Amino acid sequence: MVDLKGQYSGIKEQVDSSILNVIESAAFINGPEVHGFQKELEDYLGVKNVIPCANGTDALQIAMMGLGLKPGDEVITADFTFAATVEVIALLGLTPVLVDVDPVSFNIDTNAIKRAITSKTKAIVPVHLFGLAANMDEIMDIANTHNLFVIEDNAQGIGGVYTSKDGTKKKTGTIGHVASTSFFPSKNLGCYGDGGAIFTNDDDLAHTIRGIVNHGMYQRYHHDVVGVNSRLDSIQAAVLRAKLPKLDAYNQARLEAAIKYNKAFSGIANIITPSYGCEHCFCDMKNCDCHVFHQYTLKVINVDRDSLVAHLNQKGIPCGVYYPIPLHLQKAYADKRYNEEDFKVTNQLVKEVISLPMHTELDNEQIEYITKTVIDFIKNN
Repeated sequence: MVDLKGQYSGIKEQVDSSILNVIESAAFINGPEVHGFQKELEDYLGVKNVIPCANGTDALQIAMMGLGLKPGDEVITADFTFAATVEVIALLGLTPVLVDVDPVSFNIDTNAIKRAITSKTKAIVPVHLFGLAANMDEIMDIANTHNLFVIEDNAQGIGGVYTSKDGTKKKTGTIGHVASTSFFPSKNLGCYGDGGAIFTNDDDLAHTIRGIVNHGMYQRYHHDVVGVNSRLDSIQAAVLRAKLPKLDAYNQARLEAAIKYNKAFSGIANIITPSYGCEHCFCDMKNCDCHVFHQYTLKVINVDRDSLVAHLNQKGIPCGVYYPIPLHLQKAYADKRYNEEDFKVTNQLVKEVISLPMHTELDNEQIEYITKTVIDFIKNN
């Protein structure tokens, strides 16, 4: 699904020398590489504050801790996403409120958000799923109307750009009150282990979060807030510094691969391809940079999806089903309040979606083999 070895070959010299420098300096925690990466990522995103941390799940949890959310507060998020998004809500004693998603973008349905708001609602967590920007204009309008926080889950969307109705362009992760991201190796900007970061333009919130990530300390052994131990180590920061200048090129390579996939699948009635423009933003669709294709995810209609998965695996083609079970049906997050009628889209998507290999090293021969194998299976079954 991801060719990290191929990607490494293009940055090997810089990565190797940077890691060796960290080892020789012994500045493993909060060293110069971490501070350098923090500043470079702030400049790239156009955000005032980046706070690195240990992983993307911590980033989400720490963002919620920084906002001062209390047990019993309701947090609305999408039913169709990875469990980490709802996991941290539950861990903090908050109340997860899962809602359905849009059938085209797979992102959170803004009308479903409106229906889910109660007097206990305190925050919305939109996920830029598979790399496509969520409908941030509408989400921010809802949040402003109801005085809610917006926490962007940007783990799959780093480098994406959202164009608002007034023509303003902002990187995903810089629009809400605070955002989180993951640097898991398979991400568009990934390190060689675990890593994450929190973004915000709110200086006071950033100050709180900087304490939380470091045991609640601003001065050594003075614990001013309840904190955690969650820091990005210097070796991972060194890897990320090597990759960050190439992120736009990496994302462009993914877009070009997605366009080739879409072209190969055009005219196949049983396949619905992802759009590389988004239906809700106000950009030029031909030059849309709202989708960074962390995943290339098809919907296959009237096809035995699981048999297709088995067939691809038999042919040596990796693939994934993201996600096979809705969060509202997971044992850990089941709730009697949920009504199956409210999750029609998600319940259908889990039967139809399949993600094909998507990475910066995909070549024409690989794409041709993958697409031909998928098409042949559909035509013969």
